[in-house]
Amino acid sequence: MPGRTSLQSLSNELLKDVLDYIESDPEQTVSIDRRAYLSVESFRPPSPPEPSRAHDIGNFRLVCRQFAEIGIPYQFTRIATRFSRQGLARLDNICSQSHLAKHTRKFSYLVPYFWIEGREQIEQLLESERGHRGFLDTSCFQRKAEDQWEIIHTKEDARVLKKAMAAFSSLQHVQILRLQDEADRMLLEFLQESEMPRAAMVDLNWTPACIHATSTIAQALLQAGSQFSRFSGPMMNSQSALAIKDRIPQTVLVLASKLTCLELHFDDTEALNERMRAASNVFKAVFLAAKNLQAVHVGFPSRSPLDLGLEEVFHSIQWEKLRAFGIQAWRLEANEIIQLARRHKTTLRGLRLRDVQLREGSMWKDVLVMLRAEMEQLEWVSLRRVDYSKHFDELWANSMEVPDGSLGGSESDEEDDFPAHFSAPGSVINSEDDNDSEYEHSIADTDHGPDANEIALSPNTTASMPFCTCSRSSNPASADDLGDNGSFIFHQQRKLWEKWVVGRCPEHSCS
Repeated sequence: MPGRTSLQSLSNELLKDVLDYIESDPEQTVSIDRRAYLSVESFRPPSPPEPSRAHDIGNFRLVCRQFAEIGIPYQFTRIATRFSRQGLARLDNICSQSHLAKHTRKFSYLVPYFWIEGREQIEQLLESERGHRGFLDTSCFQRKAEDQWEIIHTKEDARVLKKAMAAFSSLQHVQILRLQDEADRMLLEFLQESEMPRAAMVDLNWTPACIHATSTIAQALLQAGSQFSRFSGPMMNSQSALAIKDRIPQTVLVLASKLTCLELHFDDTEALNERMRAASNVFKAVFLAAKNLQAVHVGFPSRSPLDLGLEEVFHSIQWEKLRAFGIQAWRLEANEIIQLARRHKTTLRGLRLRDVQLREGSMWKDVLVMLRAEMEQLEWVSLRRVDYSKHFDELWANSMEVPDGSLGGSESDEEDDFPAHFSAPGSVINSEDDNDSEYEHSIADTDHGPDANEIALSPNTTASMPFCTCSRSSNPASADDLGDNGSFIFHQQRKLWEKWVVGRCPEHSCS
């Protein structure tokens, strides 16, 4: 009778395959030039593991030392920490154990609104409204406010973050997210709706929270000499850029020089144009220092497109290694897009133009023709909710509330890489609407690059010999067939345009 094989005798590779059925390989990431990168790696908040999965992995690691070692990456490659006593204590514990911390590649910092003033008023305020708001727990808010005050004044967050950034020797990606639980959401709604004088004395504010989190993380990264190369801020506040406009710290420029990927989404709407114009020199300094950028995204709220020239932010800078470029919610001339794309036509593989509204006198077909004719490396383009500025304004003028997904037609997109507007003010993204985020296992999907059926090789033709596919293509034959009327765009139109731009005929690629 042959000897029995125990589970412990299996190779590490087989044991990892077993764990992959519980939790996908944490070390697999989406390439920065793929269409799903923003939603999967940068703009999607870290999802807590299902209790059963976390329990299973924990139990697996308790079996023996071999299993404990194999299971470490499944627990510690991606670390998410809340700005709270408990969150910082947990982070302190993890980074005190080098055999755990060395596996961390991505760090997500979840930061709540800061209590600026009114901590003492909250109990009286809620007590006076107990008949209507009795479900709000006064003690909960008082504990949060006290915790924040203590953390900031003792600089406990700065201490732990410096320790963590030094311990995370494999760190690649840093992400700052705004955190809002259900209790915070209800309190914010109450404060906005309340007409009581005391309500105006309670100030929950994201601006100081964003500035504080960004500065403490930056100092910790610099002091640790971290080799991180990616930064994501999908819920940034424009005041964080204005805070350094008069004297840009060397810290910022040193960290920018390390970056290969930068994603910023500013979600405040108040005086947005004025603030961004005032911060123009900050963008210029950062982008000039970030010479190694391979992927860049700068976006604004879908319902409040930035009314500023593209080069007032990007300053005609050319990045030699740029592979993916994205902007969201901008009013532009067609030529502005053309000039920026043309600067990077030899390297750019992905172009995201979300919620971009062309000004009167510009035509989308002019942009599309240039992209198709000149951008030979381009593999995908995203035109979600692109439109004309005048039509966009008419939609808003005729509606009290236009959902972000409704502009320009039906938005049952199969390629929503990241939410268009990051939920109600104050919340971490808590609903995902994107099927682009299937971790890009396959590029055969027509929305994830060139349509395989339209650039398929003939069975009798070698790959090195171009042949004409024009007669077999369902795409428009020329720009005149795109249906661009210069006034408005239908949902299905822009999907067709995305395919047309990258669906070149191998023989007539400049048609």
